[in-house]
Amino acid sequence: MGASISTASNGLAARLKDATRDLHRQAERSGVMAELMQGRISRDVYCLMLRNLQPIYAALEVGLDAHNHADPSVQRLWRPELRRLPALEQDLDYLHAGADWRRDLPMLRAAAEYAERLERLARTDAVLLIAHAYLRYLGDLHGGQMLARIVRQGLGLKGELGTAFYAFGGGDAQKLEQLKLGFRVGLDALTLTPEQADAIVDEACEGFRLHASLFESVQGDGRLG
Repeated sequence: MGASISTASNGLAARLKDATRDLHRQAERSGVMAELMQGRISRDVYCLMLRNLQPIYAALEVGLDAHNHADPSVQRLWRPELRRLPALEQDLDYLHAGADWRRDLPMLRAAAEYAERLERLARTDAVLLIAHAYLRYLGDLHGGQMLARIVRQGLGLKGELGTAFYAFGGGDAQKLEQLKLGFRVGLDALTLTPEQADAIVDEACEGFRLHASLFESVQGDGRLG
């Protein structure tokens, strides 16, 4: 391993954004996400998408919790306000009302394999969880606010019922901006080796590829349903 460096001089947040820009666009245009972005999604297919994000958030947040006190890099970034799993499950309970979504909605292979990858990283190289935290939480903080409006309009929802997943800081715009800024500043303040920084960027790229595959799988299964 090389000498330890602070990524503030490199701008890890900017590196991640630049390296994943094209893959991010590709994921947004893939499968169910392309349909959602255009407001063309049924409640059943949206529930299927949430159901397959659920194991990913479960694995990611268990891993981040496990390393929050032992790993300074995780501790610098992981905030209780970022946690999405309870809100995601709350939305599934509401939208899949009167039924058991864990029983009724399939966990697709793409989601299971993604969750297994996160569990493996938590055991072997927890610093790489930062790449997936970047992908999910900054994405939810940014585009998630637009998606909440699209979902409400497309599914005829009122208030935050069914879209709690996107509600950070109780819907307070100032808190939302503070969370965005805090996460980016936290990324740039990490002390990592050059190899670790490179590995986080590579892992974020792979994370976007896995998301594109997942979105295609959800769309394909939704057509069969």
